[in-house]
Amino acid sequence: MTKKILCPTDGSDHATQGVHKAVELARLTGAQLTICVVNIAHGAVRGPLISHWTDEEVAKLLSDSEAVAKADGLSEVGTVELVAREPAPAIISYADENGFDHIVMGTGDKRGMTRLVLGSVASDVASQAHCSVTVAR
Repeated sequence: MTKKILCPTDGSDHATQGVHKAVELARLTGAQLTICVVNIAHGAVRGPLISHWTDEEVAKLLSDSEAVAKADGLSEVGTVELVAREPAPAIISYADENGFDHIVMGTGDKRGMTRLVLGSVASDVASQAHCSVTVAR
């Protein structure tokens, strides 16, 4: 039985579809939902570690996704920022270390470079996660 759901988002339309599906599953099962943003880290070999998004951008992504979840009827929603160089391993590790038993994430029709970058995250999570993964379109 699903008790804890992790839903990664980047604020895109396809990620928001994942939030809608995660809320639906959480409501059906009574599971706890946590929405996460993976803030990609660049640099730090000999220079500073630079995050892709500012603190304000991360806060907006999380609050927007939390608002979607609440509009869909879920009153309790957790949020977390993960900072990592690669999103898929960060999502998988966080889910494993924190006892999540389901990951719900969105993906969409992608072409060219976008498909290689974004589509591979959902694919990697689905193929490597220790728990069930639902990929929403």
